[in-house]
Amino acid sequence: MSKTAENKYVHLGETFGMEDHDHDLIHDLSRRLDCLWRYDQYLANSADHGELQAFWRSAKSQEQANIIQLKKLIANHVQSKCF
Repeated sequence: MSKTAENKYVHLGETFGMEDHDHDLIHDLSRRLDCLWRYDQYLANSADHGELQAFWRSAKSQEQANIIQLKKLIANHVQSKCF
């Protein structure tokens, strides 16, 4: 293995802006918001397929509930100054 390949990840993670668990909350919220943003298009794409529409409506509803819960967790962490 070359010296360059060996050193490629030597300094990865030395500098970070927050604890891993807080980063995980933010990262997952972002991912879920991206998914939520797409559901209306998925619903439109499946306009002639009732079973698919039911699935996308259910997925959208679950995602909205997950987002609300994540936002509450983040707010609680911020208020308790552990963020």
